[in-house]
Amino acid sequence: MQIKYFEATDTLFYIVFNQNSPIETRDLDENTLLDFDQEGQLCSMTLEHAKERAGIPEIDYQTLRG
Repeated sequence: MQIKYFEATDTLFYIVFNQNSPIETRDLDENTLLDFDQEGQLCSMTLEHAKERAGIPEIDYQTLRG
């Protein structure tokens, strides 16, 4: 999984669930885009206005390895 965050636009951009190429993008709402591969599986997601939508002042993350 890969997650990219762009602070300048408050976009939690492209949460990548797998390396499949998206062939279709659907709007879940005006600030959430879902990308699907040829099998109809969710392969990535974009969230606009991430901090505002989550009601948090900052975004922090951890990398956990098993």
